[in-house]
Amino acid sequence: MKSLSHLTRQTAPPSAVVAGLIAVLVGSTSSAAIVFTAAKAAGASADDLASWMLALGVGMGATSIGLSLRYRTPVVTAWSTPGAAVLATGLLGATMAQAVGAFLVSAALITISGLTGWFARVMDRIPVAIAAGLLAGILVRFGTGLFSAMHDSFGVVFPMFAVYLVCRRWVPRYAVLAALVVGAGAASVSGSVQLHDVDVAIAAPIFTAPDFSWQVIIGAGLPLFVVTMASQNLAGVAVLRNDGYQVPVSPLVGWTGATNLLLAPFGCFGLNLAAITAAICTGSQAHEDRDRRFLAGVWAGVFYLCLGVFGGTVGSLLTALPAALIAGIAGLGLLNTIVSSLSSALADEDWRESAVVTFLATASGVTLLGIGSAFWGLLAGVVTALVTRGTRKPSAVEQTEEAAPAKG
Repeated sequence: MKSLSHLTRQTAPPSAVVAGLIAVLVGSTSSAAIVFTAAKAAGASADDLASWMLALGVGMGATSIGLSLRYRTPVVTAWSTPGAAVLATGLLGATMAQAVGAFLVSAALITISGLTGWFARVMDRIPVAIAAGLLAGILVRFGTGLFSAMHDSFGVVFPMFAVYLVCRRWVPRYAVLAALVVGAGAASVSGSVQLHDVDVAIAAPIFTAPDFSWQVIIGAGLPLFVVTMASQNLAGVAVLRNDGYQVPVSPLVGWTGATNLLLAPFGCFGLNLAAITAAICTGSQAHEDRDRRFLAGVWAGVFYLCLGVFGGTVGSLLTALPAALIAGIAGLGLLNTIVSSLSSALADEDWRESAVVTFLATASGVTLLGIGSAFWGLLAGVVTALVTRGTRKPSAVEQTEEAAPAKG
């Protein structure tokens, strides 16, 4: 009995399990509706929608568990939310077979990007401060969302925030868990949780043979590839590096692409490294021991598998949970990561201005040419660094140090 208790503590520490659960909860509830819209644009039936969720859940679960165990790092994968948004318009008028053809082309290009290593070479040249500014810009809307949700649903979110602060003072490891429990209780008391509308159903895979239409590939497949790499994988690597995890990038991208390639005929449109949900699993709230935080990635994978198996229930569950509860727990779960990102972005004076530009451009949410603000924020920061650092004059302190005679 004692050995069983020890094994449980080693493999399922509460903070890691909760971090994994929150990561899946935030990731799925915030964008599942976009996935459904994309599927319906291609004329998907209710069974097709369930198959899409099954394929995505299995893909995210397998890659999160496998890569986290392989690299002992909290590697969390996700579906491409901006990619789904692109598909919602790019697949209008297309058939399911043509949609699958576009998925396969995008997945093949992602796999090649990982195998050739070009994506890793790009990431190795990005300064830590700019990467941290990028991450902070991505996450800031979740931090502000906490207080926006408090304004709209004070009775649910404020008790969560109050309990979080109290627990941060005395039991910091369980602050997010306590906030989640209190928030769920408050939502139930207020009557905003409608569990009677949830229908439990197990999803079944549906294979669709691909039809490679060049129009659909250009209109949906190539944009899906671009936004997945620029807006998702880019930010996902930034999250890992911001928390000090120097994982080889190429295998991560390659494995997500290969898994996507295998599951595309069943509706897996885009797998990538997670950013926002990964940040929940890489911070101290996931585990006090940095070397044990990979368990949060593993548990996120377990919950993703459950999400896929019960893909038919996702739509009804989305309507049962109040948006304020999700926004509140996401904001609280990411507070520590936002703090560390801003600290890293501003720590080095030489890179501070370009990091701030990256942060502001990313936080703006600007979208150009179908590519999200993560890419444009990074581009703005890099251009700022190239221009300002290339013409930067030494400060008065540096001039004094250069002028001072060397001591022998």
